[in-house]
Amino acid sequence: MDDPALDPAMHRRALAGLSRLNRISRSSAILWSAIADLAPSAPGPLRVLDVATGSGDLPIALARMARARGQSIHLAACDRSEVAVDTARRSADRAGVEIDFFAHDALEQTLPAGFDVVISSLFLHHLTQSQAIALLRAMAQAAGRRVVVNDLLRSRMNLITVMLASRLVTTSHVVHVDGPLSVRAAFTLSEARELARSAELVNARVQSRFPARFLLIWDKP
Repeated sequence: MDDPALDPAMHRRALAGLSRLNRISRSSAILWSAIADLAPSAPGPLRVLDVATGSGDLPIALARMARARGQSIHLAACDRSEVAVDTARRSADRAGVEIDFFAHDALEQTLPAGFDVVISSLFLHHLTQSQAIALLRAMAQAAGRRVVVNDLLRSRMNLITVMLASRLVTTSHVVHVDGPLSVRAAFTLSEARELARSAELVNARVQSRFPARFLLIWDKP
C-alpha cells in the first residue's frame, strides 16, 4: 500500500478491502464517539480534517452519521496518493455527501489550519517513531480543539485476528500481506502513550478499542 509504483487497479482493490475491514471493525463509530461531543458547542459546522484518508470511507461514514443525527459538520480529507483521492471522491459522489478531498503529503507538507478536529486512522503504524511523533505534532498544531488517532494495536492476538479477517473479507493479495505486516509494525499502548508525550500532547488519553485498535485523544489547552 505504501509503494508509489503499486498498480492502480491493485491499489483500488486493496482500498476496497480495507474499507470492508473498517466497516466490520466499526472504525467510523470509534471515531464518531471521539468527536461527537464537540459538535453542539461549535459556533458553526464542526470542521474535521482526516489525514491519510485512503479510500475516504471513514469521512464518508462520519458525514452520514452527522446527517442522520442532524449535526452540522464540514469534512475535508487528504492523502498523498492521487489514486486514493480519486477513489475517495468517486465514493463520496456515490454516497451523496460533500467532502473536500485533496492530495497532500502530511509528512512533507504543513497541514492546513482552520479545523476544529484533526483525525487519522490506520496511518501511524506505517511510520517510524520519529515520523509518528512529527505527525502528532503537526496534527496538534493544525487542530483548533482536538486530535484523534485510531490505529492498530500490536499484540499476538491482534496479529492472528487481522490475519484471519483480512483473508475472510477481501481477495486482495496486497491486504493479505499488508494486514499482518501492519500489526507487527504497530505500537503498543505504552509506546503510543510515549509517542504522545514525546510530541508534547500533554494529558493525551490512549485506550484500547475492540477489535485490535487503540484510540488516542488529545484536547488543545
